[in-house]
Amino acid sequence: MAARSVGSSDKYSILLPTYNEKDNLPIIIWLLVTYMDKSGFNYEIIVIDDGSPDGTLDVAKQLQNIYGESKILLRPRPKKLGLGTAYIHGMKHASGNFIIIMDADLSHHPKFIPEFIEKQKLCNYDLVSGTRYIGSGGVYGWDLKRKLVSRGANFLTQLLLRPGASDLTGSFRLYKKDVLEKLVESCVSKGYVFQMEMIIRARQFGYSIGEVPITFVDRVYGESKLGGSEIFQFAKALLYLFATT
Repeated sequence: MAARSVGSSDKYSILLPTYNEKDNLPIIIWLLVTYMDKSGFNYEIIVIDDGSPDGTLDVAKQLQNIYGESKILLRPRPKKLGLGTAYIHGMKHASGNFIIIMDADLSHHPKFIPEFIEKQKLCNYDLVSGTRYIGSGGVYGWDLKRKLVSRGANFLTQLLLRPGASDLTGSFRLYKKDVLEKLVESCVSKGYVFQMEMIIRARQFGYSIGEVPITFVDRVYGESKLGGSEIFQFAKALLYLFATT
């Protein structure tokens, strides 16, 4: 695959789905603006708030006043409608030819985004995924039980699905816009396992996948959105993907 030089026409649309992130949003936006401006990238940040009762949207409006409407786009929805539909909603309003998806809860540090972009340019990858499981990648803030569950789930997935990527459930990625559109269209999973299916479908369609080691930090403010049913949902989705891909 030939390397691709960065074009002046390249634009990066960063999708930030939010639900009760009023404490984290000012910090993540400040970090994004700092790293993207410093690197000289053309970008926009699209905040997709799903009717947060904690006032996240009000905070987002204040941030838009600070940084400007060309940098911060607010595309709220009336209630929680799921991650997959949040991406579809965000993409409809995205003017970039590349889409970056990440969590708004500070578990994904924007300092890795320039590495994602450089990796993508290096081999013209269709998508670049952050990984906790190779090189300098890792997790901070998880207890031993959660680390074991995560490692075990990842090992089982590698064994059954051979996805061609080392981290299936991470949600810090860069996509070519048309690639993300096709993947989201083809996915049937919801919630926790949606990200896993995205990688499996990418392999199925023959898309090229690059990886960048990242450090994942468990959320600082607010409560984790993962409930007790995540392991059951994961197992069910794993069996479905094994049977259909």
